[in-house]
Amino acid sequence: MAEARSASTASASFEEAVIEPQQRKRRRLSLRKLASRADYVWRQGNRMALYTAHSEVMRRMNKRLQKDLPETPAPVPDGPVPSQRRMLADIASLFASDLKAVEAGLYPAPRDGSMSVLELVATSRAFFRDVPEVARRRATGSHQEVFEDTDRFAETLPRYYQQNFHFQSDGWLSEDSARLYDFQVDVLFSGATAAMRRRALVPFAQIVKRKDQRQIAYADLACGTGGLLRPALDAFPRLRGIGVDLSEPYLNVAVERIPTKRASFINAMAEKLPFADNSMDVLSCVFLFHELPPKIRRQVVSEVARVLKPGGSFLFIDSLQTGDVPDYDGLLSLFPQLFHEPYYSSYLKEDLDQMFQNAGMRRSFFVPAFVSRVAAFVK
Repeated sequence: MAEARSASTASASFEEAVIEPQQRKRRRLSLRKLASRADYVWRQGNRMALYTAHSEVMRRMNKRLQKDLPETPAPVPDGPVPSQRRMLADIASLFASDLKAVEAGLYPAPRDGSMSVLELVATSRAFFRDVPEVARRRATGSHQEVFEDTDRFAETLPRYYQQNFHFQSDGWLSEDSARLYDFQVDVLFSGATAAMRRRALVPFAQIVKRKDQRQIAYADLACGTGGLLRPALDAFPRLRGIGVDLSEPYLNVAVERIPTKRASFINAMAEKLPFADNSMDVLSCVFLFHELPPKIRRQVVSEVARVLKPGGSFLFIDSLQTGDVPDYDGLLSLFPQLFHEPYYSSYLKEDLDQMFQNAGMRRSFFVPAFVSRVAAFVK
């Protein structure tokens, strides 16, 4: 009997000493996970609500503005167009994949929506001030204002670059444009833009696992205001990165938004990179290729292949192409009809795999991410 009581006491002591603390730890971890998920859902939900509200107000403004503007042909889709329910489901799937990567430790929880209230109000006002100007350009076909008004750039910027892409004010050539661009894109994509960009951090994280971050030579081409460079440096705290862009105003804003000594910036063309042969481990670009003429695309691929080390990777994020997600083919065909996207139609049918293969690179990763395709090519 005494031995039974002793065994029972020992069992209770073991439970108090080992099992209960483990259970409490699991509960704490579970609660922490639930809290982080709730925070993620709250932040992304607020972003969607913010940009969807701006989109709806813009739609109503455009409807009123059209009464006083020249009539334009109605856009005609060349293929199926997804329903709003389908697109919302795909955005939800994108966010779920993003959260899964965060919980897997591939990169930290995003800092989306880091604008102060004053910055948000100022940007929102600038956005709505620009809506009538964009509507005017669309209705009158005025997409060459940048070229007509910026003779001083003619010798330093390629002709294809001197346009009002998307009918946006100043094209890529003013800080006003730079401060507004990301907001405009998020209105177009319901706040999902940053999550689409972060999909490139998944193959990047696999590269980082195999190499010392401090030894990785990395550059983001057409970095804009730092939409991918910033989260990459946040995700990999010992990584250094170079932002390369042809627009000095956009680089100026990137410098403000990425206040770390681990980031440096170069004003240069993607088709003429200022790097030595076989010198870079990782290159990336976001939404670059659909803005390039076919000839320039091939020059960029050639430059990427030249500067990457053997085994180096090129992380590619851009629009879906025809056939990537067939249900979206008609929607993709509407973009060049609604916006000034002079090279987009040719991009939709470009054989990217063959283009990179011709330059000595093979695709190692591909995933659709809402309206984007994310791929990695290895030299």
